[in-house]
Amino acid sequence: MAVPKRKTSKSVRNMRRSHHALKAVGTSECANCGEIKRPHHVCGSCGYYDSRQVNSKQDKAAA
Repeated sequence: MAVPKRKTSKSVRNMRRSHHALKAVGTSECANCGEIKRPHHVCGSCGYYDSRQVNSKQDKAAA
């Protein structure tokens, strides 16, 4: 069984964890309706992606 030979200091432990922070999610504006959306995703309010309609609000209501 592996046992540490020396105690890991708080400084070394925290420096190792320096890359563990969560990054903010990027956002962009929908070209059709102007709502905030995630880049490279279908707009949740109007259903457009890359200047063309992919799904409509009526499809979501029926599903």
